[in-house]
Amino acid sequence: MYQLEYPWLLLVLPLPLLVWWLTPPFREETASVRLAFFSEVSQAAGVKPTAGAVIPKTNWVQKLLAPLCWGLVVLALARPQFVEPPIEKIQPARDLLLALDLSQSMDTRDFRSPSGAMIPRVEAVRNVVADFVKRRSGDRIGLIAFGDAPYPLAPFTLDHDTVLAMIAAMVPGMAGPRTALGDAVGLGIKMFSDSKAQEKVLVVLTDGNDTASKMPPARAADIAKQSGVLVHTVGIGDPKASGEDRLDATVLEAIAKATGGRYFFGQDEAALREIYATLDAITPANQKTLSWRPKHELFHYPLGAAIALLLAYQLIMASLSLLQKLRRARRHERSVA
Repeated sequence: MYQLEYPWLLLVLPLPLLVWWLTPPFREETASVRLAFFSEVSQAAGVKPTAGAVIPKTNWVQKLLAPLCWGLVVLALARPQFVEPPIEKIQPARDLLLALDLSQSMDTRDFRSPSGAMIPRVEAVRNVVADFVKRRSGDRIGLIAFGDAPYPLAPFTLDHDTVLAMIAAMVPGMAGPRTALGDAVGLGIKMFSDSKAQEKVLVVLTDGNDTASKMPPARAADIAKQSGVLVHTVGIGDPKASGEDRLDATVLEAIAKATGGRYFFGQDEAALREIYATLDAITPANQKTLSWRPKHELFHYPLGAAIALLLAYQLIMASLSLLQKLRRARRHERSVA
């Protein structure tokens, strides 16, 4: 569609008429010769001047061109524009960070798949988490793997294909045999420090207790709360085991409770899918739509037309004046000859 950015400027179109009507005529004192037969001369010339006034001659082209050029200039000042259809962009309002335990114990084959087969924990996690990521099209997603220490695998991004590729490439023990749960939460807080999203959600999945962190999990949870990071924890290990393989559900519950999140326990792939379905439900898609309409300025067209008309008129009048001078010169030559 076409529109004027400043349509109110069209109100100045009658301005020349108001100036002509309200302002007094221009008067200039010049030397003159008194003629007793001035009225006869003016009648013969076809001019009816007022007392003491000299009326310059105008032609019909000037009378037509002046208002036309004025209208074009005013139209240019009103800034005509061509407005294209709206363009919408969806901007995520949430950053979602997944912290996955890749200690050696994730290779334990104690998870039952929907078909009933026993599969390694890491395989179940890959399947479930990948499906969860595919449903989060409106969120920026980041990925952390932790074992002896936490490692950022993917920064916050809308390129979910890259995140899925990183999840598919996860191997148990790639981050070390032990579990640094507190440090993983701490790294997550650091990754959120530059985030401008309205919501910051960290989902931590682990199958063991914290045996390698430099930052205690309780301290990490306090810092996460102060930083506005909501932490959900998911445990998939064996609470009855001992040592490194024992799942410390008490610590995971405390981390989630301190930040306003929830703790979940999954004992097989079906339970794990249900957990991530619940996480998907309690963190619904939250995004805002930005819309704008591109505008193309068109003021140069009426402005250029006004300038072109004035130049053309001046060139034509100059050419006519030159032709008249040439004709007079030829007549003078003929009369002399």
